[in-house]
Amino acid sequence: MLSILIPTYNYNAYPLAKELEKQALFLNLPFELICIDDGSFSPLNEENQRINTLTNCKFIEGQKNIGRAAMRLKLAKMARYNKLLLLDADVKPSSDSFLKMYSDIISKKFDVYFGGFAYSHEDYDPKKSLRYTFGKQREEVSAQVRNQNPYKIIISANFLIDKETYMSIMGENLSKSYGMDYFFGAMLKKKKAKVLHLDNQVLHKGIDTNAEFLNKTEKAVENLYALNENKQIQEHSISLLKTYNLLNALGLKGMCSFLFGKTSHRIKNNLLGSSPNLILFDLYKLGYLCSMPKKNSL
Repeated sequence: MLSILIPTYNYNAYPLAKELEKQALFLNLPFELICIDDGSFSPLNEENQRINTLTNCKFIEGQKNIGRAAMRLKLAKMARYNKLLLLDADVKPSSDSFLKMYSDIISKKFDVYFGGFAYSHEDYDPKKSLRYTFGKQREEVSAQVRNQNPYKIIISANFLIDKETYMSIMGENLSKSYGMDYFFGAMLKKKKAKVLHLDNQVLHKGIDTNAEFLNKTEKAVENLYALNENKQIQEHSISLLKTYNLLNALGLKGMCSFLFGKTSHRIKNNLLGSSPNLILFDLYKLGYLCSMPKKNSL
């Protein structure tokens, strides 16, 4: 028995819901699918209303924007079943056996299963090259590699989790900000949750433009800084935060911030161009983190 939960915002989730309904019915899998729009008031919700015509599927048009994390918690509270499959609206199952793989392992003794992320070459666009390149090189990683450090590559666009585990983790932070995968991975590690990564990818279809992705990255770094300052992340596998804490301990944070101020414009030009360099992207995030003011809050 499976609750499929899809938060959306100004996006047509009907094709995804229809594909999942088809796979669930083929498997004769007891399921429900709930999709909620997070107060976008988008014309695309006319298409999303069609989800209500599908078997065991429901679409709700939210009247207030509450943020992705709070929306996911709301969906989890609404779920009838103990196993939650959380998916972003802008993804597409990479195979016809997507739900079958999850249903086959659903009774194993793990708390959470991450299916993985993938990108199709047909979705490449020079104006979206930063998100695409980052996705191909950093997110499209085999389960074998991900399982070597199970809390490091956490992509919450596609995962199956016990309801109790999810509620206990996400009840601790409902920030509207981006970058909550950092927090999610750290909390899973803190709670010693049993994590299994699978090769059960979804294709990422709603790829941001370079400017949009860089803006979201900055917000994610700001959120990470606040979580760290408020001591909400203690045990983690976040390379960016480990490097930041090392520089801070060595008294080099100020120098990093100074160099970032001198070079950020040129780095940004590269990242917004058609051939972004991910090493420069890493340096941009580190410099941006080191430049955060002393006081910050979620």
